[in-house]
Amino acid sequence: MLPSYTVENYLKALLQAQSGLGTAELVPMGQLASALGVVPGTATTMVKTLSESGLVKYEPYAGVRLTPAGEKLAAMVLRRHRLIELFLVKVMGMSWTEVHDEAEHLEHAVSERLIERIDEMLGRPAVDPHGDPIPDPHGAVDRREYDTLLTCPLKARVAVSRVTDQDTAFLRFVERHHLKPGSVIEVEERDEAADSVRLRGENDQEITIGARAASKVQVRLVPLKNPV
Repeated sequence: MLPSYTVENYLKALLQAQSGLGTAELVPMGQLASALGVVPGTATTMVKTLSESGLVKYEPYAGVRLTPAGEKLAAMVLRRHRLIELFLVKVMGMSWTEVHDEAEHLEHAVSERLIERIDEMLGRPAVDPHGDPIPDPHGAVDRREYDTLLTCPLKARVAVSRVTDQDTAFLRFVERHHLKPGSVIEVEERDEAADSVRLRGENDQEITIGARAASKVQVRLVPLKNPV
């Protein structure tokens, strides 16, 4: 099967869904259909076709998972998408809040030769503007795990590494609250009753956000400076 736009979208959606699962877990069909904005019956029909082509392993009433061949092809689509996003921000001057939808269209049109040139021009970047890892030319993806603002230590300096929700409104919310990748903050308090998280920003500014938003902001501890 030659990959079509639809096939590439299904494979990419599966790869992203699998990133939050164990190595043998199946992606529920309802979850896949929801991610692609289609009804479950439509998703099932396409998944059966992908299974016949050897790109996925499908178990009726259980779910679906990419085969090694499907995973490599999905990683190549994801690589194109994330490099295009970074190109649009770094070279074209577009906002990180608007490049996701543009990349959704362009990822199917660019050649691998052009993607290689973009990768070289950008200095072989490891992540896109949202902190998502960019697969390498062989399809390998960095599986590094991060804490979120809900799980990181309290009162410790952490740097925002990744924002997992690509919705434009959420990215604007993150931008307004100075939580873009690279920002250094501390979690001062988590209030379970209020379902909120209180943060302190780089300029000693206090910020309070909801727990749901906090779960979408991934962070890493900032190493302590060595004493002089």
